[in-house]
Amino acid sequence: MGKNQQMESVKGEEESRLIEYLRKEVPDWDDEVKLIARYKAFSGQRSDWEPLYIFWRDLILKVARHLHIFIIRPSQVKIWFDRGGLVPLCLEQVLLEMYTAGELLQNVGVTDPASGWVSQILQKVVNLGGLLRPPTQEKLAEDYYIIPVLLKEKALQVVQALSESHWTASCVITWRMFEELSGGFKEAHAVLNHLSECGKAKYLVTNKKDLMEGVKVSLSARALSGTTSLDFDVLHLIGTVEKLEHQLNVIDQRWKRSRESALASLKLGNKQVALRCSREMKLASLSREKCTALLNRVEEVLAVISDAEASKEVSEAIRIGTQAIKENGIDYDEVELCLQELNECVESQKQIDELLGSNAADAEIDDEDIEDELKKLELNFAEVPTQTSTSHSAVDALVAGAEETTDALSDSLANLHISHHARKDLEAEHAAEPMGVLSNDVNREAALA
Repeated sequence: MGKNQQMESVKGEEESRLIEYLRKEVPDWDDEVKLIARYKAFSGQRSDWEPLYIFWRDLILKVARHLHIFIIRPSQVKIWFDRGGLVPLCLEQVLLEMYTAGELLQNVGVTDPASGWVSQILQKVVNLGGLLRPPTQEKLAEDYYIIPVLLKEKALQVVQALSESHWTASCVITWRMFEELSGGFKEAHAVLNHLSECGKAKYLVTNKKDLMEGVKVSLSARALSGTTSLDFDVLHLIGTVEKLEHQLNVIDQRWKRSRESALASLKLGNKQVALRCSREMKLASLSREKCTALLNRVEEVLAVISDAEASKEVSEAIRIGTQAIKENGIDYDEVELCLQELNECVESQKQIDELLGSNAADAEIDDEDIEDELKKLELNFAEVPTQTSTSHSAVDALVAGAEETTDALSDSLANLHISHHARKDLEAEHAAEPMGVLSNDVNREAALA
């Protein structure tokens, strides 16, 4: 299969997946009647075609989010909804309405972070003045347009990805890595422009030996305060790491080719060529060792810098806490004593909860036994109404059992050093329960008698 055939095959698979997605999002996508109504041009007042505009606007946003893109072209959008040469006649008007409403941003309206500050300010003034958005425009030019809503989502994804691999408040990465996270060159410029406007990123460039571009990104809620000479040094070290890793890949590929040539030469009986290939393999191995040693040294330096930054943040937090304690006139011994008392209270509360939970379980079991006993008593009263002594003895047994439960709970609370008055209240509460049971049983006895 040729290269063109492979590209056509991949393109066909993408179109098939897109059609499946459209059918999932729009259940009646294949309905011919609905198709004619949706693919017609806008006509009449805005109130007449606004529902159709909202349908296509939302669908464009969904498809772009599904394809993980936030930069589109009008011709690209038409391909999404092409039905055998049939394209929505209202699509250009939909895109124009989105552009007028600010839901599309022309790519030239995005300032280049690498440009000077004067050109950036001029570009912002032009954008605010609306000079790039002609009010009488009938259709959009064939250019790249940014969807601001999806741009914000992409920027959050980039920051989240960096937060997972860095545990400091900010990080410095190379421009190549930032492009990979953003999805491309144009996407990287748009994401960087958005983060820069939010005060969450700054463009870096250093020219010590070779020109090296990078980005400093804030990974916390705070905005970046600025850049330091350390940021440029870190950028240079990270760029060196990337170059060394690339060099290692080149060395590994060269070693692999030399090994394959040596094996092929041995099979053909050409020992001289095999010997030369073996020598190339040896040189490649030595080069790899030197490159790996240098890479390890650079990574150790980066690790030391990262640890120093983390220690600096911890020290700053401790300093702020100490200053707050001094300003409020709090003694360290008092803070320690309060924390110790708080821990003791928490432990005591846990023990009380466990004890009350176990007694509650026992009380549930006793209640079930009481209900069974009462049923037996009712049967006995129905058969022999005059025999009341048995019921009195049963009630006395229940009262004794309840009193034992109360005594056990009181002893446990005493062991936990709970105050005398609290223990009295708890005993009175548990003593009231058997008295209520006794009163109810006496009334039941009287009624049955």
